[in-house]
Amino acid sequence: MAVTAVIGAQWGDEGKGKMVDLFAGQADLVIRYQGGANAGHTIVNPLGTFKLRLVPSGICYPGVTNLIGPGVAFDPETFLTEIAALEQGGIVTDLLFVDERATLVMPWHRLLDRLEEEARGDAKIGTTLKGIGPAFTDKAARRGLKVGDLLDKAWLGSQVEWALSAINPVLTRRFGVPAMSATAITEEYWAYGQVLRERIIDSLPLVRRFLREGQILVEGQLGVLRDPDWGTYPYVTSSSPLAGAAAVGAGIPPWAIGRVVGVAKAYTTSVGEGPFPVEIGEDATGDYLRQKGGEFGVVTGRPRRCGWFDGVATRYAAEVSGMTEIALTKLDILDGLSEVKLCTGYYIDGAIVDTVPPLRLMEMARPIFETLPGWSEPTAGARCEADLPENARRYIRRIEEIVGIPVRLVSVGPERNETITMPG
Repeated sequence: MAVTAVIGAQWGDEGKGKMVDLFAGQADLVIRYQGGANAGHTIVNPLGTFKLRLVPSGICYPGVTNLIGPGVAFDPETFLTEIAALEQGGIVTDLLFVDERATLVMPWHRLLDRLEEEARGDAKIGTTLKGIGPAFTDKAARRGLKVGDLLDKAWLGSQVEWALSAINPVLTRRFGVPAMSATAITEEYWAYGQVLRERIIDSLPLVRRFLREGQILVEGQLGVLRDPDWGTYPYVTSSSPLAGAAAVGAGIPPWAIGRVVGVAKAYTTSVGEGPFPVEIGEDATGDYLRQKGGEFGVVTGRPRRCGWFDGVATRYAAEVSGMTEIALTKLDILDGLSEVKLCTGYYIDGAIVDTVPPLRLMEMARPIFETLPGWSEPTAGARCEADLPENARRYIRRIEEIVGIPVRLVSVGPERNETITMPG
């Protein structure tokens, strides 16, 4: 039995898709344990480029079972669209399943997401408007629907009516929009259930079997700094990206997770609102990173905010999520810069802080940067540590010192083979 967790070590968009794709070659079961269709993973392999929102990143390996776990907010329309794109690209999806306990994203969730974000005005969160927050709100309020509800039409209809008895007054009285039809929504989602019937399972027996007999890989969405408890609240997601959440969202005993890989970019990016101390801004370097790194959201296409490597935030993420190692991505994007910077602390109200504080203080944080010489030689062709320029190696070693855990993998391009396994 061996379980590896792959999580985001920053604010999300770290390149987890490629890393999960790499690890999935040695896995028997890949589980997505939280989040929804509000963020994506990009997979590049010999069959093409695939942008995934819900489907686990192990889908490109024949014979590997992929599971959307009970901790996910499941949007059936998005899921079916993804399956169609994968199959058109030559990917076999026969071993792709969704747990019957996963929370359904319903039409009113997407509508409420938009209406509530508009109502916040200048205080908006920066949500992707995919309905994920409202779906998890309904889950906590115990009026959410589950994927298994799609298999019984009468039960589905009763649950839709019950949910709308609370939702429709909000739509009509607070926002002044028409009420939603329980009959129309029931018919729409019943049709989804008929298409998905063979994929909807009780995953517990499956997970237990692979715990006894195989290798399991669990993947999260976004990053630790978007965690609702440990992140820059309220500029966070609605479910926990921490490795500990995989025990709940995938149905795995906590003691079974023996390896936690934190994926971090060689610089830092963020999408949406909220404090981001290392942000470079709109100068030439920030634009260089954004354009060369393709820093635009997979789901929304929004330009990502770009900054230097935040050692404070990454060390904090490593500590709260129990990371055992780092997979460093996009080192090649820094090629050609005369100097590179790492944040080693924050100035907050005249004091030096070396951890991530609550929002009221994080809003005031100013980065303390350490500057290292850059490198002009390309890293894209490197396949071992010795192939890297000396200054790039120094940069990696300094990241290890600041974060306190080893860098085990270094990505120097989007392809699977553009990855360096570091000594040790």
